[in-house]
Amino acid sequence: MPPCQTAKEVYLDYLRGSRNDTAQALTAIKEGILDNMKENEFRAYLKRNRRKASAIDQIVSFVLAFEKYLQDYYPDKEIEQISVESLESYVSWIESEPGESASKALWALRYYFDFIANQDLSDLAGDLRSERIKRKPFYVRNFRGVNLDEIAKLEAVYIENTDQMLDAGRTPKLRQALSEQTSLPVEVLLEYVTLSDLARLGAVRSVRARLYYDAGLTPEIIATWEPEDLHAMLKEFVRRTQFDGIAPLPKEVHNLVADARSLPKLVQY
Repeated sequence: MPPCQTAKEVYLDYLRGSRNDTAQALTAIKEGILDNMKENEFRAYLKRNRRKASAIDQIVSFVLAFEKYLQDYYPDKEIEQISVESLESYVSWIESEPGESASKALWALRYYFDFIANQDLSDLAGDLRSERIKRKPFYVRNFRGVNLDEIAKLEAVYIENTDQMLDAGRTPKLRQALSEQTSLPVEVLLEYVTLSDLARLGAVRSVRARLYYDAGLTPEIIATWEPEDLHAMLKEFVRRTQFDGIAPLPKEVHNLVADARSLPKLVQY
């Protein structure tokens, strides 16, 4: 690291992609840092979690940059001993530069907090990162099995994505008013509202939303199932109906149920 360049400048250069050589950035960030991170074990942990070599280098770089920050501002603490306050202050430190985001750093640090089994900090890093990621709206026309003529009537009244669909049809009264405005039956609108509601669950999008809808599920209903039972039901549904797609894996169903149980109720069915 050049004498005139701070750890923060190196870190921000790396975020902006001005350092094309990851190894060079990694060496620069490491310079002057106490060797108290279990780097080899951490790299092995990331490899076991099927991270690519380039991703591992990126993650380690971000963690080392955080360690350098701790050394500079919290010299009495090692990375395994950090508090919520020091993580939040680090995020503020990064974002004190105009236009900068701590999203990538939080992505990397969450791996390290999982590695050292600090669930509280892992959850906090995840929450802070979620606040910084704007989820792109999913367009209703991209759900599997929709009628494009019906979609065109919705788009004519400026309902294009799932957020707009939920805003316009989350209650029976709103769906009735929208039916009168678009000449679409309330039952059709309820289908699109339900698909949009399902799309609020994690990675649920076109095919998964259609599968869950066809299987008679809503987020509220999913929340009442035990993951093992729901997985078995969906496997049987796919087999029996010859649904064009595969049933979700057990881990996916576990996450689905967990998401449904924590999802705020939005739609009145």
